[in-house]
Amino acid sequence: MKIGLHDADKDNRRKLRKIFPNYALMKISAYHKSLGDTVEWWDKDKKYDRIYSSKVFSYTPENPDLPPDTVKGGTGYGLFTELPPEIDEMFPDYSIYPDCDYAIGYITRGCPNNCRWCIVPKKEGKIHSYRDWRDLVRPDSDKLVLMDNNILACDYGIKQLESLIDSGHKIDLNQGMDARLVTDDIAQILSKLKWIRYLRFSCDSTPQIAAIHKTAELLGKYGIKPSKLFIYLLVTSDLENAEYRVEQLKTLRGISIYAQPERNESMGITPNKLQRQFAQRYVYSGLFRQMSWTEFAKERKLID
Repeated sequence: MKIGLHDADKDNRRKLRKIFPNYALMKISAYHKSLGDTVEWWDKDKKYDRIYSSKVFSYTPENPDLPPDTVKGGTGYGLFTELPPEIDEMFPDYSIYPDCDYAIGYITRGCPNNCRWCIVPKKEGKIHSYRDWRDLVRPDSDKLVLMDNNILACDYGIKQLESLIDSGHKIDLNQGMDARLVTDDIAQILSKLKWIRYLRFSCDSTPQIAAIHKTAELLGKYGIKPSKLFIYLLVTSDLENAEYRVEQLKTLRGISIYAQPERNESMGITPNKLQRQFAQRYVYSGLFRQMSWTEFAKERKLID
């Protein structure tokens, strides 16, 4: 069989130098290659026996050239599809993303929380064990990027992190951890791990501020400075609240903040101009370190 793969998000962001690899497509590629099939990136001018298209983000537009019988999957399509077990068990085919020099995967799936903006509990259920990290690593890389949504909410996940200590592998938890779950014991484990760059946490609501400060204090006991912390900050239409969270977080000197405007097409939520300005021009530029959002917005006549 001749198989065509389509990464909708990559297709829509061709100008970006680096694209995060699509986990499902790598497994699909590995599965079909194991059957002796020919696998390549989909070309609208070629014919295929089967085409797979995966879309992670709901805001990524659909490609009108994909044929009607394309097998589509991913939350971007609004589909709660799962890979068949025989495909899900495959080790990913990293050759289709030659610029990727790290391993990716999940140790746990699901989340016990039910945040309004998050689809994970609906799609994956409550948190549960999924893989051992040893089954995820690549023989040609010492870097492992974990995509777990709430790894600290699961004893299995914590034990897996502990077993990574002294493994020689550098890790990243790219979805952000829940600071409210960090105890002294967990802070000690996190301090002993080798991080690719940052320890990532989320601050989507006001109650998480105190937890992040407490986590910074606990990690500080074990030599981790705030400059090693990276915070995902959800920006809803309540910019006053987002500004308050930024002002409280930046008291931790050197902390990094990445603002994400709330977007959920299924609920009819799209960011407005001010949310985008807050995220892109104010936070991403680093100007949040020099002034408040109110000062920034008034200076640029975004608000009165």
